[in-house]
Formats: sequence, structure tokens, C-alpha cells
Amino acid sequence: MSAVKKFTKSASAHPIDNSLFALIANDIQERGYSIRPAALPFELTQTLWQHQQTLAADKFKEAGIGRGKKYLKNEFVRTDAISWITNDCKAGQDWLYWTAQLQRFLNQRLFLGLFSFESHFAHYSPGDYYKRHYDAFKGESNRILSVVVYFNSHWLPSDGGELVLYQDDYDKEGINVVPMLGTIVTFLSEEFPHEVLAAKRDRYSIAGWFRVNTSVSDRVDPPL
Repeated sequence: MSAVKKFTKSASAHPIDNSLFALIANDIQERGYSIRPAALPFELTQTLWQHQQTLAADKFKEAGIGRGKKYLKNEFVRTDAISWITNDCKAGQDWLYWTAQLQRFLNQRLFLGLFSFESHFAHYSPGDYYKRHYDAFKGESNRILSVVVYFNSHWLPSDGGELVLYQDDYDKEGINVVPMLGTIVTFLSEEFPHEVLAAKRDRYSIAGWFRVNTSVSDRVDPPL
């Protein structure tokens, strides 16, 4: 089950840098995506990295496609393992507070109507991949903005594992993003197909999605 949180204000030991949020907002406004190397605050990066490393193997599950009753494991598409992030630990609380402040800033600057956020730790073992896909399809999902951060030190070009962000369905080259420690990638979920190339060493990250509210009287979104 994924962990989706409506944003609430809480205390955090990590300072908030609105200048970083402004750079991300400007990037999204100008081209629909943002790539900010080593931009996640250092203390938050270390907190999340250390917490991910302490998670037991049974906290991760093989990733799949879809949500709720539509969830399906599909090794042709992806082979990574994930662990959903909640606020029941300090690392989760600090991460959700930081993303809540990003959400607040983007709503004020870009009027995106972001309502909630869901995210998970991801571990790609050597050889794991996630083939080309969209995080949301136009008119079929309420995911609006995707967020990825990385926790990999001293990553070399020979290690592989790049995120490749494509401009559209016809783009064959894409933009390669090295999954280096602290790098933040954000992009409009419906606009950019992307993939994760197979890596030659363990690769650690967080993937998350800001959502709008599509709940109605007889249906709660997102589904449990």
C-alpha cells in the first residue's frame, strides 16, 4: 500500500531554502522539467541515505505497475525494489516536511493545485532497470509532478544507471541524468516519458509524485 499524505505543517531540523524552490519553479515554467545536481540540502540527504541503508530487506518489495487493485508486477517493465515512505520515523518526517514546503511554493508560484504527495525509497540492484514509461497519462491520472532524488556517491559514467528523460514519444536520444548524491529531478508527470538504465552497482533513490485531489462522494482518491 502506498503512503499518501495531505500536507501538514510540522517542525523540521532542516532549513528550507526558497531560492532552490524558485530555481525549480523557473525550470518547470520554462521547460517542464528541472535537473539540479547536488541540490538537496546536505543534512536531509544524509538523513535519508542513512535511513534507507538501515531498512531491512523485508521492508522492500518488488516494484510493479499500477495502483490498488490494478497493481501488477511486471519484470519486463521494471525490476527494482521499493519501500513506501511514511511519517513514522524522523527521516520520513523530515522528507515529507521538505516536500510539503516545495508543494506550497510551487502552488503559490505556478498555481498547480498540488494536494498530496506519495513517495518511496527505490533500490536498483546491479542489472535492475525501469523501461521507458510515463508516470501519468493525460486524462487518466491525477499525478501532476514527479520528483526524484539520488543517494549515490562517487558514481562513474561506467556505472550506468542513468535516468533518461525524453522530450516526447518521438525523442530517441533523451537527456541522461547521472544518479549522483543529492541530485533533484522534477518534471511534469504527463509530459515526459523516461526510463532508468541498468546499473552495474547498487543504486539508491527516492521517487515521488505530487497529486491533485480527484476524490468524489463515493470514491476516495488515491485508492487504498
